[in-house]
Amino acid sequence: MANRRRGDVDAILGGKRYTLRLTLGALAELEDAFGAGDLMELAQRFESGRLGARDLLHIIGAGLRGGGAQISDAEAANLAADNGLSDYVRIVADLLAATFGEPDAEGCSPHPPQPQDA
Repeated sequence: MANRRRGDVDAILGGKRYTLRLTLGALAELEDAFGAGDLMELAQRFESGRLGARDLLHIIGAGLRGGGAQISDAEAANLAADNGLSDYVRIVADLLAATFGEPDAEGCSPHPPQPQDA
């Protein structure tokens, strides 16, 4: 069962329930896959809202592995979602929100602002 405080998201893929989690290792894997230099750059890419099918696959695959599944991206690509693309998008959105924090009612990020250079 998913523990949202830990960043877990439950999803049914290929008729099986999985818990996905973006662990530190999974985030490092995504930095490499997206050519991001650090977590801030990775988060900015996700915030752009422009993610392709390959991006969704990398995020879901990393989340599955972070949640304990021994599965490759190629194997993850063959896991069907009941509602197709809309389920994949929802899973990724939930996973990113659980990992990076969800905006409050005013749309503000729960993370404090970065200090400004003097």
